[in-house]
Amino acid sequence: MSQNKMKIHYAWWILVGLCIIVGLGKGGLNNSAGLFLTPVTKDLGVGIGSLSLYFSISAIVTIIILPIAGKLMMKYNTRLLLVITIILQAGAFALFGLMNSVWGWYVLAIPLAVGGVVITVIAGPVLINQWFKKSNGLALGILSAAGGALGAVAQPIVGNLIANQGWRASYVIVGIAIILIVVPVTFLLIRKSPKDKGLLPYGVEEAKNTGDTSASEASNKGVTMAIAKKSSAFYALVLFFFLVTSIASFSVHIPTFLMNKGFDVTFAGKVMSGYMIGVLIGALIIGFLSDKIGSKNTTIFTMIVGLVAIGLLLFLASSSTIIMVAVGLFGFISSSIGTLGPALTTSLFGNKEYSQIYANASIGLAISSVVALPAYGYVFDITGSYSLVLYAIVLMLIINIGCVFVAFKGKKKLEQAGFWNE
Repeated sequence: MSQNKMKIHYAWWILVGLCIIVGLGKGGLNNSAGLFLTPVTKDLGVGIGSLSLYFSISAIVTIIILPIAGKLMMKYNTRLLLVITIILQAGAFALFGLMNSVWGWYVLAIPLAVGGVVITVIAGPVLINQWFKKSNGLALGILSAAGGALGAVAQPIVGNLIANQGWRASYVIVGIAIILIVVPVTFLLIRKSPKDKGLLPYGVEEAKNTGDTSASEASNKGVTMAIAKKSSAFYALVLFFFLVTSIASFSVHIPTFLMNKGFDVTFAGKVMSGYMIGVLIGALIIGFLSDKIGSKNTTIFTMIVGLVAIGLLLFLASSSTIIMVAVGLFGFISSSIGTLGPALTTSLFGNKEYSQIYANASIGLAISSVVALPAYGYVFDITGSYSLVLYAIVLMLIINIGCVFVAFKGKKKLEQAGFWNE
């Protein structure tokens, strides 16, 4: 059956599968990690900074694995790769519940990161780039929004689990539940490329039927990895990834930030639910705006939203209502990693060697976790406050706006040199 006779292009089923897989990996595992910090550290008698070092170990592993992960996605059976990696990520998360020393988190951070690289960083953008040549920004926005939606449901559930069952049982329950959901979804819905279903990517056949070849031509247009790595645009993008991820990393510390102000873990879970709703709404808005006004203007808008959110946390955080609003707006920043990051990569370098360029640029994402997550924890341990962290985030948001201008100036140089036509 030809794709123009199908009511729904299979690309949208790929997106449904990715929403569940990536959404649970991010919203169910990564974004619930912060809820465990305070109860675990109190029980084990260690500092937030010491426990947070496992995020740095994960980040170091991520730096090593990222360039490899992009190649693995292109070379091997995607479904098998996703099954193996979710078992590594969620399995390590479950095993945290059996640990009695921070060294357990340090060791398990390795499989956690190896699995997480593929599940939460590479799989979504790479598969969407293969399946969607039309509405790419919208698809990325929906994917990121799914993480927000699933996280909005998961955060209060995990918060209540910790309060009622303890952190040990909660780790095990969450990890195992996610494996049991993701594995069958992967085998049922995920396919590596349109060729596996005898199809063309979404938007290409439509363009052919109307005599518009721009969509199919765009799928091969862009610069090579070798050329990209020599450009100022690439390093501006790496810095953008580093800073935006450093900023978003503060979400892990939001529960501790709240509990330090006298709120309990149940309220923290509700606030993190609001945060995930912010991720959901932000992802949809950013995805829509990326298609309509371009990734450059959308990025500037998103950084300004981030400045407003941090301003509210700095000066008006005594009100529970203001906290909910501020953390919801902060969700826009986190959603931008999964939407603006891939969109900026495509805008700056095209589709020619997208997976390799995106994977290598994402090293900035991993490096930020080495520095930011434990640094925030140590600042809190030393000062008893997150004020210095919030002021640093304001500076990073401003620098990121500058990165966007530098990156697109670098792109113009690539175009003028004729590299986009290779």
